[in-house]
Amino acid sequence: MGCRAPGSRSALLRVVVVQDLLVVDVARSMPGRGAWLHPDPGCLELATRRRAFGRALRHAGPFDTAVIAEHLESQMHHDAG
Repeated sequence: MGCRAPGSRSALLRVVVVQDLLVVDVARSMPGRGAWLHPDPGCLELATRRRAFGRALRHAGPFDTAVIAEHLESQMHHDAG
């Protein structure tokens, strides 16, 4: 979504809106429209800069992406250690 590069869904994060907040759908099973994002801080930055979450989720923003950034950071620490 952010970088617009293709990727398999198994390698992407699914993000949904829950009560006007962005949430990472770890199990990929939450109801509603989802946006798919590479698990990369650069991709998140591009998506935020392009305001892609609002379009992909068909929901008015602006959105706080801190939860997604924290998830990406924790995944990076988990993968490194």
